Amino acid sequence: APDPNKAIPRHIAVIMDGNGRWAAARGLPRREGHRAGAVSVEECLVACGELGVRYLTLYAFSSENWKRPQAEVTALMTLLTHFLKEKTPRLMQNNVRLQVIGQLAKLPQRNQRQLRETIEKTKDNDGLTLVVALSYGSREEIVDAARRLMEEAKTGAIDPADLDPETFSRYLHTAALPDPDLLIRTSGECRVSN
Repeated sequence: APDPNKAIPRHIAVIMDGNGRWAAARGLPRREGHRAGAVSVEECLVACGELGVRYLTLYAFSSENWKRPQAEVTALMTLLTHFLKEKTPRLMQNNVRLQVIGQLAKLPQRNQRQLRETIEKTKDNDGLTLVVALSYGSREEIVDAARRLMEEAKTGAIDPADLDPETFSRYLHTAALPDPDLLIRTSGECRVSN
């Protein structure tokens, strides 16, 4: 059981980065690095659940990742579908609820279907909430929110004079989530990126 005297972050965010470099340093193909990263995800989920972390956000595939070689993107999308199919029973067993943020319409249909299926199966779980950011970029998120706000302002549903940071945050993909308490970049680099 978690020690009540030790502060446990409520929300941990992880920028999943460096898997390809990890593999290259070992003379392995990049896809092997991504597979090793998937194993780490499962270990992280279990540890967060045991410690009492309530939210774990994994920045798994950024909007910039679409620029990678097509074979690597295809391998990542295949790994995502395989991971979800294989691990959904474990998510259920560990009371984990899946949520996803990002521009999901850009994902291949098979990924969208599997994501919807896993989200539906886990929606009533009330343990750790796993948030996976896919085809996600913070700049795109801000533009999406601004676009929705402008549409509402045009129809009169919102007065631009009433816009403040709290109101704006309700239009973000992360509106239902608390801010992260801890941000980890797995490559060890000290940058936030998009």
